[in-house]
Amino acid sequence: MFLGEYLHNVDDKNRLAIPVKFRHEFKNGMVLTRGLDSCLFLFTKSDWGTLVDKIKQLPLSQARARSFSRMMLMGAMEVKLDKLGRVLLPDYLKNYAGISKKVVIGGVLNRLEIWDEGKWEQYKKESEKNVARTAEGMMELGI
Repeated sequence: MFLGEYLHNVDDKNRLAIPVKFRHEFKNGMVLTRGLDSCLFLFTKSDWGTLVDKIKQLPLSQARARSFSRMMLMGAMEVKLDKLGRVLLPDYLKNYAGISKKVVIGGVLNRLEIWDEGKWEQYKKESEKNVARTAEGMMELGI
């Protein structure tokens, strides 16, 4: 399980160090893709496979399903940790998320989210304003 929030820098070669405590989770591979809310998602190969199995079940006849499938799958790329625990962020994903130098890596149960620091701070500030309303809505989901 991935939890926590970590501040890191992207180097001049577009490499990003993954927090040490998570690196062992990626020993069997990982997939980086476009995330929601202008961030990137980093999945273990296993959790990526679970998501892909669910995407396969989406009805091809529904525009929203096709759009979601395209966003997640066409933006996906297998990446590997180098000897120093870094991954290469392809330009197209870096541009999608508006990532410059400083990023926040957040653990969200089955994935890591990679955010431009400024975008994350803005998103977090807005979310914190609405936390009570959001919590009320979770009751509908049984939480």
